[in-house]
This record gives sequence, structure tokens and C-alpha cells, in this order.
Amino acid sequence: MLTIDQKGSRRGPDRVPGALSALSGAPTVLRFERTAGDELQGVLDDPVAVVGVVLDLVRAGGWSIGVGAGPVQTPLPASTRAGAGAAFICARAAVEAAKRRPSRVAVRSPATTAAADAQAVLTALAVLVDRRSAQAWEAIVLVTAGRTQAEAAAELGVTRQAVGQRLAAGLWDVERDLRPTAVRLLALAGG
Repeated sequence: MLTIDQKGSRRGPDRVPGALSALSGAPTVLRFERTAGDELQGVLDDPVAVVGVVLDLVRAGGWSIGVGAGPVQTPLPASTRAGAGAAFICARAAVEAAKRRPSRVAVRSPATTAAADAQAVLTALAVLVDRRSAQAWEAIVLVTAGRTQAEAAAELGVTRQAVGQRLAAGLWDVERDLRPTAVRLLALAGG
């Protein structure tokens, strides 16, 4: 369960419609929808997808992201807004905590130790993603899409060594190591 709040919404344009469009392809149990003002929620049951959505939102910037792990009441309603259960309560607490954190990401769960561990790893990933240069992102996007470093270099008009340097500067190998850890910890936090 994710609760996402637009940072500084009173001083800028409404970014919720764009976020909803960007998140429309995420594998959700209950789709992302606006729940109040500048806030949106969605229910996901795949920790891999949760990590991906969190990092996409961090990259986009301007969001406080609360991850709530735990059970939801079933049967599920037709709308995310009508959902209930521990995951919803935890996501609310998490987004409020995220607003006070430099990384703007927080995780809450009845399994508090697993949630704290998941939050620590997601925070490290968020900081890493947020600090990447545009050049590092160019290389990472191409290599993640399946291109070799040589193919990425040809597409970017740089040397293969330059692609390797961009990947290294963007800490791509660190992200690849941390993502599965975040996934495992979120699964533990979810019970």
C-alpha cells in the first residue's frame, strides 16, 4: 500500500494527474487514485513493484512517499479510497513520517523491525537515485533496457569506457545489489 503526497502543492501546479498517468501501468491490486487534494493511493501486493514505484517517484521528485505493509480487509472494495486494514493505517503514518524525512520516504508496518530495515534500505536507494546525474541516467536507462555497454555507448555517441564511468558514478551496481534486499525486507514487513 502506498500513500503519496505532493510536496509543496500549494505553491505549484497539481502534479497528481501526471503521476496517475505515469503509475497507470504499475501492477496494482487496487489502482492508484486521488484520495484527497494532492494525495494519491494505490494497493500493490508485489514488493518488487513497490520498490520500482517508490524509486520512480523519487526520480520524478516532489513527492513524500509512505509505504504501508500489512494486511488489508477483504473482500477488496472497487476503489482504493474505500479500502481498510493495517496496510492503510500504516501507509497514512508512513506518508506523515516521510514528510519529515530528508529522503521523503518512510515505511510503516505492524512488523516494526522489518519496516525499519526496509525503510533504511529504501532510504539509501532514494538518496542514490536522487543524486544521479542526467548522464548517469542516460546510461542506466539504456543498460537496464537490455543494451550492452557498447550498444549504449554507440547510442549515446560516447565511448564504452564513458558508459562504464557513468554507470559507476551513478552507483548502478549498488542499486542492483540493494533492490533485492529492499524487496525481501518489504516482504517481511508485510507479513
